[in-house]
Amino acid sequence: MATAEAAYAVEKAIGHDDNNIIQQDVSNFNQKGTGDPNETMKALVWQTKQKVEIVDVPKPKIIEPRDVILKVTGTTVCGSDLHLLHGAVLQMHKGDILGHEFCGVVDQVGSAVRDKVQVGKRYVVSFQIACGDCFFCKQKLSSQCETTNSNTTTKAMYGGRTAGIFGYSHLTGGFAGGQAEYVRVPLGDVNLLEIPDDVPDEKALWLSDVLPTAYNAVKDTAVYPGDVVAIFGAGPIGQMAGVFAVGEGASKVIFVDTEPRLSIIKSRWPKQHRDKIEVLDFKQLSFGVTSKDTVVSKLKELTGGRGPDVAIECAAGEYAKGWMHWLEMSLGAETDTSEIINEMIEGVRNYGRAGVTGVYVGYTNHFNIGSLMQRGIRLIGNGQAPVHKYWEELLEKIKTGELDPVQMISHRVRLEDLDKVYYKFDNKEDGMQKVFVETKFSHPRAAGTPELTKY
Repeated sequence: MATAEAAYAVEKAIGHDDNNIIQQDVSNFNQKGTGDPNETMKALVWQTKQKVEIVDVPKPKIIEPRDVILKVTGTTVCGSDLHLLHGAVLQMHKGDILGHEFCGVVDQVGSAVRDKVQVGKRYVVSFQIACGDCFFCKQKLSSQCETTNSNTTTKAMYGGRTAGIFGYSHLTGGFAGGQAEYVRVPLGDVNLLEIPDDVPDEKALWLSDVLPTAYNAVKDTAVYPGDVVAIFGAGPIGQMAGVFAVGEGASKVIFVDTEPRLSIIKSRWPKQHRDKIEVLDFKQLSFGVTSKDTVVSKLKELTGGRGPDVAIECAAGEYAKGWMHWLEMSLGAETDTSEIINEMIEGVRNYGRAGVTGVYVGYTNHFNIGSLMQRGIRLIGNGQAPVHKYWEELLEKIKTGELDPVQMISHRVRLEDLDKVYYKFDNKEDGMQKVFVETKFSHPRAAGTPELTKY
């Protein structure tokens, strides 16, 4: 907590750059002028490292002409949210509202919002806040918008910034998230996609993040017909990346994770593609310099000794396997472990491709640059996925039935229970893979989706 508070204080003292066109650090509607003190709502807020809580906070109000106030009808918990729980991302502040993936019904619109957004209609929200007019937005690379995040620490760390992101710390602009009954959407006429009447929230919600992120990982890393693809991380993004890889013509998908996720993947994998899936339980294998079987040696064994054509990282950099990385991360000597990245680099064939889409925060040690250079491996940072580039295409796939995101959903829960769900999800309890979180505004459960579980 002290580290996060210190980083936040430094940023406030340094100030922001002057590139932003919307107000920054509006992550807590208790701030003067940003919430209605006469009307409250339930929201999940960050309290301190390893602690989140459902509390009553002021309902957001319109503070800029292109704001939209959305009644949230569906949200979720992502692995990225768990990074915040662990304190992996600095510049969190007590009372920040979390959650970057949500959909809902428009409640109010600002005076300058274009007619395409109308009160009473259903929309899914892009997890990144884009302006629609800058260099990157004109190319639909919305995650790299140049005008919605002016955080100077991010620019200093990375040499550039991402777009503002809902519910994801002050490093990404400090915007309140959607794990709440209401949310303020800046530049709403750019960052909302209308949901057709024949597509339920349980399918549309994932256009906010998971589906574009998984699709971008496959498209950006490049999967070609006949490729063997190893996916590190069998969570929802890894699961859908596997589905999309098969859609691009992959001959085999190898998931690297552990139980219960591997069993969940096998049980939910599309039946028509069961012959294209293999799984590796990393906890049953050794790692590092050893004569025993490792993830790398098993990948080679499954691919004729050569290695997969492609590896895609859908986990994160916070999961240390060995004591050295655990110690260095504990001491702040690195922010992310390089162990999974090294397994990808060493595991793929010569001139193979390795894409990184799991969240990495800063710096890592013991990175095998020698293998990267000597064997001609293409290491690709997939970036925060540009939602605007893909969400219309993916919506069409959902409408035609080509894409069924319901296969990810394991649970339906209430917003009131979301703080409990965070800890259960983090501990991989109850077979949680992906949760659909309902609010008091949610529509009746769609057929074929999980029944409500109360905690």
